[in-house]
Amino acid sequence: MYPITIHGRVITLREMRPDDAADALAIIGDDRVTHWLSFDSRDHTAAVTMIEGAVTRAQLTPRTEYYLAVADTEDRMIGFARLGLTGHQAAKLGYAIHADHWGHGYATDATRTLIGYGFQELRLHRITAAIGPDNAASVAVVKRLGMQYEGRLRDHVFTNGAWRDSLLYSILAPEWTATPG
Repeated sequence: MYPITIHGRVITLREMRPDDAADALAIIGDDRVTHWLSFDSRDHTAAVTMIEGAVTRAQLTPRTEYYLAVADTEDRMIGFARLGLTGHQAAKLGYAIHADHWGHGYATDATRTLIGYGFQELRLHRITAAIGPDNAASVAVVKRLGMQYEGRLRDHVFTNGAWRDSLLYSILAPEWTATPG
């Protein structure tokens, strides 16, 4: 399944391309964004490496990751969303949106679209998301989509010079089918 394009309500999820490196850097090189992620801000070389890795992994058979650009109406990358397949019919969800685009529903649309793809096309049974405890915006996104709180992962990631807990949320395929919208 390469390449894929999935249309959301206000965004499009598409495969990453080499020409996305500058837009990726604007996201992963911004401390406002990476403060909430599981890694520190990265430089241009790391952004290029991230894009190249995503392109390479997208073409593997079997595919174990769907690391997609979140594109606006002009096909410009304004974020990314990822489903990392973790086992039998399970995946981990991750996402980030450029700070200048926060508050417009892009994260909700991107995650809703990717979760729907995971359950409908990939036939997943379970999708999880691990979120920093202080990231109220992301907690609101996953709750809005019907994900349930499962617990706290202590010292889950090392970022910004310190260990950070994560809050674990999940949703199962039957719950997704029952979620309105």
